[in-house]
Amino acid sequence: MDKQLIHQFIVNALSEDVGDGDHTSLATIEAGTRGKAKLLVKDTGILAGVELAREIFEVVDPNLKMEVFLNDGAEVKPKDIAFTVEGDARNILTAERLVLNCMQRMSGIATKTNEIADLLKGTNTKVLDTRKTTPGFRYLEKWAVRIGGGVNHRIGLYDMILIKDNHVDYSGGIRPAIENANRYLLETGRKLAIEIEVRNLDELEQVLQTGGVNRILLDNFDFDTLRQAVGMIEGRYITEASGGITIDNIRDYADCGVDYVSVGALTHSVKSLDLSLKAVKL
Repeated sequence: MDKQLIHQFIVNALSEDVGDGDHTSLATIEAGTRGKAKLLVKDTGILAGVELAREIFEVVDPNLKMEVFLNDGAEVKPKDIAFTVEGDARNILTAERLVLNCMQRMSGIATKTNEIADLLKGTNTKVLDTRKTTPGFRYLEKWAVRIGGGVNHRIGLYDMILIKDNHVDYSGGIRPAIENANRYLLETGRKLAIEIEVRNLDELEQVLQTGGVNRILLDNFDFDTLRQAVGMIEGRYITEASGGITIDNIRDYADCGVDYVSVGALTHSVKSLDLSLKAVKL
């Protein structure tokens, strides 16, 4: 966990939500009132965001105390209680919505990722996330992918060189794109992996003749062509398949022999897990 990044996220999110005060709680609950609440699961899936919830409560009020019963990655079902939190009632309610918003989305992502990871069992293929994430929420979404059993691709534009079709077209072709990338790394002294996207076997052949990459992204290949591409690569580079991959066909892609399949739907269109924070009598 990147504590500094998480802390800044929480501060910004609370500022957006609380503004100059949680006036409903201030108006209805006497100062000093102690309360207790439970995180109630109302859905079936994989729990994620418990550790984040702890950080949120800590920022809101260091005196709030959590008792955790289910950790990140746990399989959950309706009526399960993930944790309780006890302390100043006003502060519990101030943290409530941020905790739920984060945990519901993270748990939805972890659940979807886990479903796909289960489909890939028995193969050598792992599922990757993408940069199709919610602005400002990327770190948490990619954290949830890991909790669900997936693998993070690059975090952003800064930690890998990924030469996609537009880069190839703007730079004048496969070879100049790769040569330019390697020259850039040499000139800047940066140590970044280079991945290149190819759209057909002709572009793949150009990559194989040029070299100078670490990973090849095979985009929108049908199964027969994908198997042929994996055969041409012969294990010399890490392989990744993308484009049109769904739960219904992901196992077929894996059976073509690629190392990774990337699925943007892990983060851009998941259903949140239904969770609720309910008051408990002391």
